[in-house]
Amino acid sequence: MRRSAGEELLRFIEDGKLILGICNGFQVLVKTGLLPYPNRSARDVTLAFNARGRFEARWVRLRTGRTRCRFLTPDTTLELPVAHAEGRLAGPDEAGWRRLLAEQCAALFYDAEDTPCGYPENPNGSVGDLAGLTDPSGQVFGLMPHPERFVNPTQHPLWTRRRPEGEPDGLTIFKTALAWLKA
Repeated sequence: MRRSAGEELLRFIEDGKLILGICNGFQVLVKTGLLPYPNRSARDVTLAFNARGRFEARWVRLRTGRTRCRFLTPDTTLELPVAHAEGRLAGPDEAGWRRLLAEQCAALFYDAEDTPCGYPENPNGSVGDLAGLTDPSGQVFGLMPHPERFVNPTQHPLWTRRRPEGEPDGLTIFKTALAWLKA
């Protein structure tokens, strides 16, 4: 008997593999129900048009939360570009928000401070300043910023003005996932 695509993806996760959804890929993971909680019929969140009703394309500061996401190091700051018109994470009620935090599914936040931010730090108006979610296993990760656009220091708009410190943040995300897979 042939399995559905959803069943295949759940098996993929059960086998210990990772799934990454960037921008539109994040939208797909949310709309198909793989994020934030696979195997649930109810949708806790959705992605909607940006609160300002326009396309946003620029660099943003981010922070990782207390998360089990296999792509992120907890409690770090990052800088990545965004480019989207439909990136506003919406939906969780108060109980849903508490669950996202308790299960460490709220993985990535706009701004680098522990205080709520508004526009322009949060470019789309996402609830709780969320920029990315993971599932409870930490193996499925979706985010609106584009880590693939910052894997080389010369991809940063200020690369000629400031000396690069360490690896580009996008590359760090991919290397963190790879290290987890190799462990």
